[in-house]
Amino acid sequence: MSSTDRQRIERVPGSRRVRLTPAPGTSAEPVPGDDTNADVAADAASGAASGPNDDRLRRDVPPHY
Repeated sequence: MSSTDRQRIERVPGSRRVRLTPAPGTSAEPVPGDDTNADVAADAASGAASGPNDDRLRRDVPPHY
């Protein structure tokens, strides 16, 4: 891999932050299958991934100090 095929670090003007250039062969556009959090939320809402302790875990709350 040559140095032109790699990501570069760019300074953000007026800031102490930096950002990376996009990796070669990638796109900033989201792909419909990338949203895994929505899949987990849908499974939890439908009850598809429920186990024997799920109801108890949802009722239990941590102690407040």
